[in-house]
Amino acid sequence: MASPQRAREIIDALRRGTVPQRGLDALAVGLDRFVAAIDGEMDVVRGGGAVFKAVRGEYGSGKTFFARWLEDRARKRGLATTEVQISETETPLHRLETVYRRMIERLATPDVPGGAFRSIVDGWFFALEQDVIASGGAAEGDTPRLVQKTSELMEQRLSSISREAPSFAAALRGYRAALSAGDTATAEGLLAWLGGQPNVAAGAKRSANLKGDVDHFGALSFLQGLLVVLRDSGFGGLLLVLDEVETLQRVRGDVREKGLNALRQLMDEVDAGRFPGLYLLVTGTPPFFEGPQGIQRLAPLAQRLQVDFATEARFDNPRAVQIRLAPFDFERLLEVGRRVRDLFAEISKDGPRIRCVADDAYVGDFARAIAGELGGKVGIAPRLFLRKLVGDVLDRIDQFPDFDPRKHYSLTIAETELTEVERNARAAAHPDDIELS
Repeated sequence: MASPQRAREIIDALRRGTVPQRGLDALAVGLDRFVAAIDGEMDVVRGGGAVFKAVRGEYGSGKTFFARWLEDRARKRGLATTEVQISETETPLHRLETVYRRMIERLATPDVPGGAFRSIVDGWFFALEQDVIASGGAAEGDTPRLVQKTSELMEQRLSSISREAPSFAAALRGYRAALSAGDTATAEGLLAWLGGQPNVAAGAKRSANLKGDVDHFGALSFLQGLLVVLRDSGFGGLLLVLDEVETLQRVRGDVREKGLNALRQLMDEVDAGRFPGLYLLVTGTPPFFEGPQGIQRLAPLAQRLQVDFATEARFDNPRAVQIRLAPFDFERLLEVGRRVRDLFAEISKDGPRIRCVADDAYVGDFARAIAGELGGKVGIAPRLFLRKLVGDVLDRIDQFPDFDPRKHYSLTIAETELTEVERNARAAAHPDDIELS
């Protein structure tokens, strides 16, 4: 069972209709079959290898939940994690410099849940200092010599990266020098530039002999540099999630081709061993993997991701480069509802009453009612079901001693609280309401 703090984080996220960031083992239903393969792949990454994995599933099958569950699992195993949602305008896949920037912004570690880039870099310099002191290269109180020897050690550790992206090492060197001189503004500017941020002050860049911004090709080299920093800082590697890559299907043809090529390039670089310590996960819908506007447009990419899904889903190979998530059925929906009810009861002052009033029978009736409002499509019901269960039912039972949802509550769903897919499903559920002209 999750700790009280973690349980509250989960409940708060569900109340907002979002996927929790942590503690997802408490809600994971039907993912046991992936655990052995996923853990084995993480061991490969921790040993200096690299892994590429694609996850496919219809809307409501839990792709985002799977990704967050995997991130939570990765952090527990000592990896840093980051998640980038691919979009047409903000983070198009073919603009790898933008993907890199979002990746840095959302870096998380076991100790820092978000925005962890600064702590990672500072922790790396601290680790270098400890290595220098331990080797007798400098005394702890000899700051000038310690800075010098730490910089030399940094150059050794980044020697392979410096050949391809000398500016990565130069920015780190400048950041370290600015901190030592007490020049916070310059240090922050150089850290922002390292993170791919545009519009960094020219003075900060001049201090480290840097020009321009991180571009498409530089982003891949900077990812290499980040992996070196993570490894030297004691992390097992990096899990990078590229979520909703199916958005490539909705963009202009030339942009789509560039995005597919970028994905192929990433796969090839992973296979070639360019990114030791990287676990790269992409998520998408079946049409992206099978349809004419997805990966089938690029034969080399389609060949790399080809997996036989003709057999029964229960015989799917979790070790395959592409895995599929089964849509939610009623039993899974009911199970996750019971788990959320029990989790809520754990942090309530009157847990027994929560379990009594919202018993299994009521949770089942409530799940059927939500699914009925969505045309019986259980597969797209989890988000709305959990949001309404927490916010409309469990919260009221917890706050009002005389509240009985069977007597005092009637399910209502406003159009404004539905996603586009949920609205379409709801509209299809009531064909008699459509006026024919």
